[in-house]
Amino acid sequence: MEHTSNADLRAAADAVLARLVGDSTGTARLREDQWQAIEALVADRRRALVVQRTGWGKSAVYFVATSLLRARGSGPTVIVSPLIALMRNQVEAAARAGIRARTINSANTEEWEDVRAAIEAGGVDVLLVSPERLNNPDFRDQVLPKLSAATGLLVVDEAHCISDWGHDFRPDYRRLRTVLGDLPPGVPVLATTATANARVTADVAEQLGTGAASDALVLRGPLDRESLSLGVLQLPDAAHRMAWLADHLGDLPGSGIVYTLTVAAAEEVTAFLRQHGHTVASYTGRTENAERQQAEDDLLANRVKALVATSALGMGFDKPDLGFVVHLGSPSSPIAYYQQVGRAGRGVEHAEVLLLPGKEDEAIWQYFASLAFPSEDRVRCTLDILAQADRPLSLPALEPLVDLRRSRLETMLKVLDVDGAVRRVKGGWVATGEPWSYDAERYDWVARQRAAEQQAMRAYASTAACRMEFLQRQLDDEGAAPCGRCDNCAGPRFAIETSVAALEAARNDLGRAGVEVEPRRMWPTGLQAAGIDLKGRIPVGEQAAPGRALGRLSDIGWGNRLRPLLASGAPDAPVPDDVARAVVDVLADWARGPAGWASGASDAQARPVGVVTVASRTRPRLIHSLGARIAEIGHLPLLGSVEYSGEVPRVPRSNSAQRLKALDGALVVPPALVSVLAEVQGPILLVDDRTETGWTLAVAARLLRRSGAQGVLPLVLAVQG
Repeated sequence: MEHTSNADLRAAADAVLARLVGDSTGTARLREDQWQAIEALVADRRRALVVQRTGWGKSAVYFVATSLLRARGSGPTVIVSPLIALMRNQVEAAARAGIRARTINSANTEEWEDVRAAIEAGGVDVLLVSPERLNNPDFRDQVLPKLSAATGLLVVDEAHCISDWGHDFRPDYRRLRTVLGDLPPGVPVLATTATANARVTADVAEQLGTGAASDALVLRGPLDRESLSLGVLQLPDAAHRMAWLADHLGDLPGSGIVYTLTVAAAEEVTAFLRQHGHTVASYTGRTENAERQQAEDDLLANRVKALVATSALGMGFDKPDLGFVVHLGSPSSPIAYYQQVGRAGRGVEHAEVLLLPGKEDEAIWQYFASLAFPSEDRVRCTLDILAQADRPLSLPALEPLVDLRRSRLETMLKVLDVDGAVRRVKGGWVATGEPWSYDAERYDWVARQRAAEQQAMRAYASTAACRMEFLQRQLDDEGAAPCGRCDNCAGPRFAIETSVAALEAARNDLGRAGVEVEPRRMWPTGLQAAGIDLKGRIPVGEQAAPGRALGRLSDIGWGNRLRPLLASGAPDAPVPDDVARAVVDVLADWARGPAGWASGASDAQARPVGVVTVASRTRPRLIHSLGARIAEIGHLPLLGSVEYSGEVPRVPRSNSAQRLKALDGALVVPPALVSVLAEVQGPILLVDDRTETGWTLAVAARLLRRSGAQGVLPLVLAVQG
């Protein structure tokens, strides 16, 4: 029997829930597990970690708790969430319950001052903050201390992001340890996630302080989703997968999400499905904020059959009637996969979940694995540079001095900041001078766990056992049991056959060669710090023209053919016939294009008058044979090569300044080629195997133009990325 005070609190909680869900009859009731969490937060002021499946109602817990705490005189609730899409949904949901919610994130910078003023005036009940704000110097030093002192409830949404072991680790989340330490005694804390195995749960609990608190509440529920029917379709290649989707997308219930592993694949699949009459939209990291919101709104309103998305559309997208999730390509982690498929079937009795794995998945996993925490020598180098600097260094200022890409450099600095070795201030980053140790054992352990997760996804795709039970066991769900619904339990629900027309169209689409290569037009900032006296715009007379590539390594068409050819350790051999023929097709299309030399347009490029190759340390035979084949078929002279002046440098696959530092003075145009260039009238084709940043092509083109070439048209096999 509940105490009277708690009985009254329960009645008040149910009343808030009714307003939240729009129940005018007032009959809505919290489930016992939801009430258990709310009671712990409001009545007992405890800390709680809730690990419950998507759709369980975690947001109801913190909104109801907020309303009850505010009625008792507590300060506003602060929700730390990485999900801008979810923030928009939750502001609307809170309003239904009479809760005034505002957000501070990267998409609403123009509102920040108004939000700050509203907080100080007591006009905000819930503030949703992106984790990146926690390390913004102004927010951290001016807003956060006042907010921490006044906070009535702290909510950490998608708490698995705190953990190295989670599938979406974000170093900014680690700063929550500082926030927790600054909270006044008795302020309740709620951490929530739908995707955490036992290891992640323990790690999050420890980092939030819930593990150390003897009265902490950990609520972990069963993860089976009775509405989901899981299946795997093993199809021969990318063309069959695209054709199957074109044939069967209309058979899938309602509207849904088609996930791809790369931006290039999302854009390819979107275009192909539109050609086959399907109303779909692309949603990736390249999609502008306004277009993202429009795409989300269109899916919510069922104006599109599907969004073709990367993981940019992931946690927090809230559409209860989402009818299906299809993956063209397998995520590298069962936890990530469960999180993404959990978008479906939250408010409907049945939803289809299909995985169409591809041969290219492994290469994409390896690429993302290469972005792990840097080696100790690179970390120490960065710390030394910051320690010796007489001022804060911004990311652009650090880039010329550190052999890391900007995204990796920024993530590393955030980890070091949380560890106390560096600090972000106005103007950039500074070293603190605090001792710091490189936790190699931990980083190696994370790498091994990632490899184990990849093996688990291979096993998921091939298992003959229940697929839902498999995922539950991967998430350490003690209630795992055969679901009776998946293709292994109940039999396949979809045939793997595709129509001849769709398959032929997919093959044609994927076999279509040619990607434009945009030339570099500006030198990167900060080259002077790397000892290179270049800055600003590259003179027009020293630039390359727009070029062409056979394909992108990240796409599911020519990328699948080019990846093994250009893989590290692949044997150096003459260009294969099919690849050479495709390159010729690219040249033919290029010539006929709007700016091509065969187009007849007044501003068209002149026809190339010769071929020049770029010397290579790893693939000299491949590149020379490619240049020779192009010259032979195009009836052009093979003029020579841009060579290396000495030992071939290791050009780091990091930031632009470091690449240019390695290339500076390394490439030369031999005297014999200079003599030839003085005699030919017209542009030349510059042939290389691949381009990633475009700087090797830019440096080679600049040298050729300064040696007399009237124009340089880059032609490569592949664009990296």
